[in-house]
Amino acid sequence: SGIWLKIYSSCFQPKRTIWKMKSEQTETVSLGCAALRDRKPGYWKKEYIFKQIAAVKTRVMRLVKPVDPYTGLPCKNKEAMKASGLSWIIVLKDKNGKEHVMEKANLSFKDTSVTILWYSTNLPCLDILSTLKLFGVTPLLPDQSRAPSKNGPRRRSLIAEYHLANLTESSAAVGADKLVQLFSLNPGLLVGLWKEKNEIAFVMASLHYHQLLERSTLGSATVQYVLPPNKPVLDDVDPEYGLHDYSLHLDMHGGSCTYLCGTFKSLSCRKGDVENGYLRLIVVSLKDNTKHLPLIGTVGLSWETDVFKGNVKDCYVMDVTLLDETGKPFWCFSAPVYMELSSRASSLYDYMGHIYTTDYADSEGKVCVELEWLEETKEYFIVNLVLYISTKKVNNWYGTNY
Repeated sequence: SGIWLKIYSSCFQPKRTIWKMKSEQTETVSLGCAALRDRKPGYWKKEYIFKQIAAVKTRVMRLVKPVDPYTGLPCKNKEAMKASGLSWIIVLKDKNGKEHVMEKANLSFKDTSVTILWYSTNLPCLDILSTLKLFGVTPLLPDQSRAPSKNGPRRRSLIAEYHLANLTESSAAVGADKLVQLFSLNPGLLVGLWKEKNEIAFVMASLHYHQLLERSTLGSATVQYVLPPNKPVLDDVDPEYGLHDYSLHLDMHGGSCTYLCGTFKSLSCRKGDVENGYLRLIVVSLKDNTKHLPLIGTVGLSWETDVFKGNVKDCYVMDVTLLDETGKPFWCFSAPVYMELSSRASSLYDYMGHIYTTDYADSEGKVCVELEWLEETKEYFIVNLVLYISTKKVNNWYGTNY
């Protein structure tokens, strides 16, 4: 117990304050005195662990408090994750129940998401794999003064589970280069397979920052953290409550390159435009060429392994952060997507190039992007961008009945 008292004292330099009953003065007594040494065995060890956990938690909470007005997300997400000792692992389970853990990962932090890339020469063959689980991992005994040790006790928080059986038949193919073919699984996972082989080259996960810290730390090894339901604030005055004043922060990137990063305010939908179970929010209109947006650089998704590296053309990661009228995150995702060549001819005189489309859909909404290639400047331009938000999502959020 004496050793733990020394460790405790060196880290927290604690003092005990004694209040005298007959005076407003206080007397400070060092914890090193003999009276305080007389504790039950294990007391100072427990105190040290509790204080370390509390200190790290306080630091993390302080970092996530300031919010970026453009994204509605904590400004210092990256710093908060580092302070908590958070990392991410994947666990590949084969059909015999054996688990293969992958820890070594490359991280790429963007404005609203983090992309994680795992690769190894020892990955098992896809044919024998049944599931892939993605976990957030934090040290069980956090130490604010040191980087987390991989050998120390850690806890896992399940973020997502994916089924790998019949991957090539059941998943969306999102592009290929000379060496690999990419397959996408919701939410936000990309599996790169070596061409001509049924072997995994790499696994890439795109994780949006919204509630990522909670999802990565508050779940268990078997159960995902469930986000608390939004409590609707009812409004009997506004006849189009929940249909207006949305804000969108959109990122399109492909590894180290960012192709587009923009914020779009005051997005609205008229009541008469609510149809087929969706609100339609027009972000970029085909008719208004002054709002058409160029993508910077050549669109492609970068990947690497121990030996090879490459770039899959026309594939990229889309980060969508849609805020409600109060600035709260309403619909957020980060997902690998691809640009598909359309058979339609351009109707726009300014471009007259090939048309490409990108489509994304989940249970809460859809994103439809139309791009045109401008040969003169060798650029893609977004000429049409529309969000479709599920009326079920809107009604649950606002307490409405569209």
